[in-house]
Amino acid sequence: MSELPIVTLRRWEDQGAVWRAVRVTDTEAVVELCTCTGELVERLRSSDPELLRYLHARTRSDPNRAERGAGDHRLPRRSGGS
Repeated sequence: MSELPIVTLRRWEDQGAVWRAVRVTDTEAVVELCTCTGELVERLRSSDPELLRYLHARTRSDPNRAERGAGDHRLPRRSGGS
């Protein structure tokens, strides 16, 4: 039995990789599964209703990570002292 598409996205993200929806319609989604540096590994195509609902609300795993580029892992500033 294969993994549900929504589980694939969550697992991909939990392991530090990124994903981005390339196309989402009412009946089908195409999602690029990429390395943590943004390189395409594979495409996920699905008509799973749960995945479609999820992708209508969130089209990528971490928009900031993709915009910063490879190797730029900024930590949030600490408040308070130096």
